[in-house]
Amino acid sequence: MASKSINLIISIVVLAFATLCFSQSSNGGSLSPQFYARSCPQAHKIVHSVVSRAVAREPRMAASLLRLHFHDCFVQGCDASLLLDSGNGIVSEKGAVPNNNSARGFDVLDQVKSALEKACPQTVSCADIIALAARESTVLAGGPSWDVQLGRRDSRSANFSGANNNIPAPNNTFQTILSTYTRVGLDIVDLVALSGSHTIGNSRCTSFRQRLYGQPDFTMDQNYAARLRTGCPRSGGDQNLFVMDFITPAKFDNNYFKNILSSEAMLNSDEVLATRNKMSLGLVRKFAASNEAFFQQYAKSIVKMGSISPLTGSRGEIRRNCRAVNT
Repeated sequence: MASKSINLIISIVVLAFATLCFSQSSNGGSLSPQFYARSCPQAHKIVHSVVSRAVAREPRMAASLLRLHFHDCFVQGCDASLLLDSGNGIVSEKGAVPNNNSARGFDVLDQVKSALEKACPQTVSCADIIALAARESTVLAGGPSWDVQLGRRDSRSANFSGANNNIPAPNNTFQTILSTYTRVGLDIVDLVALSGSHTIGNSRCTSFRQRLYGQPDFTMDQNYAARLRTGCPRSGGDQNLFVMDFITPAKFDNNYFKNILSSEAMLNSDEVLATRNKMSLGLVRKFAASNEAFFQQYAKSIVKMGSISPLTGSRGEIRRNCRAVNT
């Protein structure tokens, strides 16, 4: 009797496990750092090779590739929708306000995709290429590394409206920015840590001009404002570029947070982290005091961001060309 009961329990457990496995497979599966261990073991090496050459040619490219990861994930999840060009019923996200004349690095991702297609045809998704390129770029700039979760698939659509409305803007209020983060499952700690990406890269004059003219913005150091005005006129020069961290512009470090505390944050979206919320101010102070604390949290937060609504399993596709859906 006891033997029959044990056998029945074992059968139920096995059946439940089989059902769970089938459910995970049919509902999309999950991400894993080892996703390409057998199907394309050289994937990491190929991404590193192409990205490192690109960053060596132009250090600014590290920030550009990292930014693509953000702008992709905040719009219908991390699905490479940002990379699609217009055509065949698709309106590209590249023309949306946050991306137009500013999103760049697409050619580098094309080079990565081309190399991967030669090594492992139609195996590595464009969405995973973006995530891997972001990690490589951060490390090449002196920042932290992390285990990239892999197994994303590529969307068959873009979301122009989402790109216009779901990406945090440099002139947004603190609450608007935080709401944009919480909408995709990120919290205030993620917001402050991930804003630290602004330790590298450039910003356009049009993104911060409103802080330089009209009524004085006393949340910005006035000597710093005067320096910015020399290259950012009241009108014209919209595309003029300025390094966001003038102390170590090409190095990924915690000087970004030190600049905020010195009232030398370029963007309103950076300044409000210290002036509009006590918790975010505490985090800014924490990260300014410890590069290690910043790096540890940044790695956790970007892995979390990279897991926003991925397409997995049978959903989406593996594009042969990152700029167009398969036909």
